[in-house]
Amino acid sequence: MASKRDYYEILGVSKSASTDEIKSAYRKLALQYHPDRNKGPEAEAKFKEISEAYAVLSDASKRKLYDQYGPEGFSHQFSQEDIFRGADFESIFRNTGFSDSDDLGTFGDIFSSFFGQQFAQAAGQSRGRSLQYEIEITLKEAFSGTEQDIPLRHSVQCPHCKGTRAEPGSQVRKCLSCNGSGQARQVRRAGYTQFVTIGTCRTCGGTGKTYDKACEHCEGKGSVHKAETITVKIPAGAYNGLTLKLRGQGEASSDGAAMGDLYVIVSVRNDSTFEVEGLDLHLDKKISFSQAAIGAKVSVPTIDGGDAELRVPAGTQTHTKFRLRGQGMPSMDGDGRGDQIVRVIVETPTRLSSQQREYLEALDSGAIIEKKGKKRKKGLFGSLLG
Repeated sequence: MASKRDYYEILGVSKSASTDEIKSAYRKLALQYHPDRNKGPEAEAKFKEISEAYAVLSDASKRKLYDQYGPEGFSHQFSQEDIFRGADFESIFRNTGFSDSDDLGTFGDIFSSFFGQQFAQAAGQSRGRSLQYEIEITLKEAFSGTEQDIPLRHSVQCPHCKGTRAEPGSQVRKCLSCNGSGQARQVRRAGYTQFVTIGTCRTCGGTGKTYDKACEHCEGKGSVHKAETITVKIPAGAYNGLTLKLRGQGEASSDGAAMGDLYVIVSVRNDSTFEVEGLDLHLDKKISFSQAAIGAKVSVPTIDGGDAELRVPAGTQTHTKFRLRGQGMPSMDGDGRGDQIVRVIVETPTRLSSQQREYLEALDSGAIIEKKGKKRKKGLFGSLLG
């Protein structure tokens, strides 16, 4: 499968580009590759590509996540419908001098034919604003999985009017000022040029509906503030920077559309024993000079709270690494576990007794040491240095 192109590269802007610069770049490319103007064989594919890039980079929340995870990581978390949801394409050509008689079709028609009706609807909805929350967990919690309660204060659909903004029993009608579109259109002529300005309808506030009496509970806003605590399940194998998406836990929409989402970003606290590298865990294990010289079996801690036996062969040098297979972090997709990498640190004695010094000097010179009438060869000094 081909890797996804970078959205900034597609629009020809820098990563520090402002929202206006991104909008301007997309407008220029959209006019160039609009299928009603460009009949070239690659125009349709190019138009889809730049529209996807604009849908992400024009949304502050999506852009932040895209910058954090890059093209491939972002695409794993967002479906195409989610990418286009809430994107504002209709306003792109406002105040550009194009009139209704121009050959540019509506974006709703274009997206419906390109991506399907559900994507056209998603792009046109004013979905509620998404929220972001950061939580911190320990490495052992990341290993086994855990749950955390999040205190959340957000706007939700008014339970009294169900988001309609009208008092129950009050008749709701299509706004006559905008014919239910929620948009007011003003036409201004300057010589042979006709300018069309599209804005929010003042009569209905962009909802496309009017009513006899506003909801008394929410004062005609359609939403109310609510404080609640929600429980977030963090899967085993969670990693630093993992983003969990909780659908419908964001802010309420201003026009009765779907609620926004809540993005929970997981931060894994540094551990005093282990360091994480992918699914592998790294730790240092100190061993004595004699253990390194003659070999030994040493016990090392594991992330699950137990211990594992490590065989250190004779002649091991300091900073040698050993691998304990299957003792690392679990994969979130259930595909086994990583390994535990143990780096042995040989501790060199800093203070020696006269007898210890004598044995070491003998070892270094290859001499044979006599003690209590017995000859002891070099190497038999582990008990002194261990």
